[in-house]
Amino acid sequence: MLTLLKMCLQLFKARLSRYIVTWVFTSIVVIELAILVPSYFRREDELLSKLEDVSDEVFASLIYKIQQGADASEILSITAKKLKPGSVILGGAVYQANGKLVGTFGEKPQISATNLGKAKVFRFRSHDGNRYDVAWSAQMLAEKYILIVRHDSSSVQAELYAFSIRVAGLVLIISIFVTLTTMLTLGVTVIRPILLLRDDLVAAGEAISKDGDDPLFSTLSVQRRDEMSEVIEAFSQMFQRVRQEIRDRQQVEACLRDEKEKSERLLLNILPAEIAQQLKQDQSAIAQRFDEVTILFADIVNFTGLAAHITPIELVNSLNEIFSSFDRLAEFHGLEKIKTIGDAYMVVGGLPTPRSDHALAVAQMALDMQQVITQIKTTTGESFQLRIGINTGSVVAGVIGLKKFSYDLWGDAVNLASRMESHGIVGKIQLSETTYSHIKDDYKLEKRGLIQVKGRGEVTTFLLISRHNS
Repeated sequence: MLTLLKMCLQLFKARLSRYIVTWVFTSIVVIELAILVPSYFRREDELLSKLEDVSDEVFASLIYKIQQGADASEILSITAKKLKPGSVILGGAVYQANGKLVGTFGEKPQISATNLGKAKVFRFRSHDGNRYDVAWSAQMLAEKYILIVRHDSSSVQAELYAFSIRVAGLVLIISIFVTLTTMLTLGVTVIRPILLLRDDLVAAGEAISKDGDDPLFSTLSVQRRDEMSEVIEAFSQMFQRVRQEIRDRQQVEACLRDEKEKSERLLLNILPAEIAQQLKQDQSAIAQRFDEVTILFADIVNFTGLAAHITPIELVNSLNEIFSSFDRLAEFHGLEKIKTIGDAYMVVGGLPTPRSDHALAVAQMALDMQQVITQIKTTTGESFQLRIGINTGSVVAGVIGLKKFSYDLWGDAVNLASRMESHGIVGKIQLSETTYSHIKDDYKLEKRGLIQVKGRGEVTTFLLISRHNS
């Protein structure tokens, strides 16, 4: 018994147990009240009907004589004298059919003939429940009179109070019994295993964080054949998988460190041998000027918002798929990919090998990029959109710095191309007036008008629509 009591106290300390107990108790009380409350009103009707039966017996002769044509006032006086002390009938009144008072006796009823209206019977009980008035219509009294009788219903009130106590006690006993039974059943089958599983989770976390030995889980020592056993088994499997994933990750990280060192060494070999040799000798910057090239900047619109809904792996896979498609387009059109920055892509035409149709090639690639991006979707089915900007002008291209060399561009033309993209329209290709002059004969263009560009003031821009022969 003491052990059972301790278990109950431990279960009640658990928040989940208290939550379940509270809702079970409340639900049972509500259900039982919904069932038992109507019985209260049925009992009330039964007790009041008994009072009316007394009135029927006492006034039966009065009603009969009235139906035979007797004077109601005389008969009422005789009947009143027959009432004994302590009777449930405390008084009454008789009205003519037109509502005129004929006479009263004893305690005057609270209702009158006007309350009856067209109804055959009208009943009224006082707020304290100690008085009960009943009015019978003229149709029941030879179409001449209306009889109203006042009853003492204090005994009814006492009986209803006792009945309410019995009902409340029954509801309370049933609720407590069912609630305790539920708490014990859930405690043994659910709550206690959950608490043990919580302790095992803490122990597992400690073992993982400190890379210690596998702990002895108390939940695994209990043999069960229910859903909770499946949860415990899933926890054990998850722990083993996590430990194995950590070991695999540690091995991968060791391999990555080795590969990173190799990549650092290989990075020095991405430049031509003569440039690399020159850098070794004097480590001065290597740069070359190109009088006319066309630069394209593309940015994936709202990629940051999309990235919030997918995992990092899916993010990298999506970027890889998009930029790999762009890389293939750049190779197909004979253009030079410069770099990617986050979700931005930069490509240029006309270098390192100069070509006269650089603007046309970049324009066609921009249209192809728009076509490709519509075919790529996230794992959740969301589409990507591009904002593309193009400008033509002179740049300086080359390699600078001491480590991790990369081929890059500098110049005002690059800045304006970037502004064309950042000030562009989602899903559109915006280009400068210089690029427009190079491709206007071969492509369908739409004038956007003047836009405000930082450092340049108002600049006339155009939108690339399609190729003329498409």
